[in-house]
Amino acid sequence: MGKPQSARSTTAGFPKPDRVNLEGVAFDSRTHRLRVIDQASGPGTTFTDASQVGSLQHALAAINAGFFTPAGEPLGLLVSNGKAFGSWNSATSIGSAVWYESNSGNSNISRRHETQPSLIKQTREALQSGPMLVDRGQAVGGLESDKISARSFIAWDGGTRWFIGRTSPCALNALAETLAFGNHCGWKIHRAMNLDGGRSSDLWISSRISGGPLHSRPPWNKPVRNFLILVPR
Repeated sequence: MGKPQSARSTTAGFPKPDRVNLEGVAFDSRTHRLRVIDQASGPGTTFTDASQVGSLQHALAAINAGFFTPAGEPLGLLVSNGKAFGSWNSATSIGSAVWYESNSGNSNISRRHETQPSLIKQTREALQSGPMLVDRGQAVGGLESDKISARSFIAWDGGTRWFIGRTSPCALNALAETLAFGNHCGWKIHRAMNLDGGRSSDLWISSRISGGPLHSRPPWNKPVRNFLILVPR
């Protein structure tokens, strides 16, 4: 895989006949990487949306990232350029998965129980969120089925191929089933984790990416605490 590619997919969800629309960017972590952009003074204090943070940071794409409290504090641990913010979420499902990039440049998605917080704090970039949607190629069971909302997510093939994306309104279990079935990101997903969704869900893709530009953010969305941006290595 060379340059990042935008992608769109429509597929039957679960339970049928629900449909889940996906849009996002596929990239190879050998040539491109994700960075965490946090707003230490609170949501919207530096960047109003994914389009603004992506443009000002000269990124190829940007997406909203982790959950935050009503007071604007991170609901989980995150690391941005080697600096840690927030605290380890050891209890709730929205802290049950961790994306991180090690100091050697390798990226991974791990489950919370597989992960040592002290080591995550020493990484280059990291984001605790959740729940996990796909684990070892299988849809995670027991996910919420009643709440319908736009979703944001990160997916990984277990090697160097990655995808950041946003969906049409759907339940978490429908998204998990959709991602586990087929090749909607262009390849079979090994692991995928949920990001903050609903009125936080915000995806921007630059015109420098084939298939762009794109900005999926309804006018009723709210400012968020942090973002993930896609940049070349």
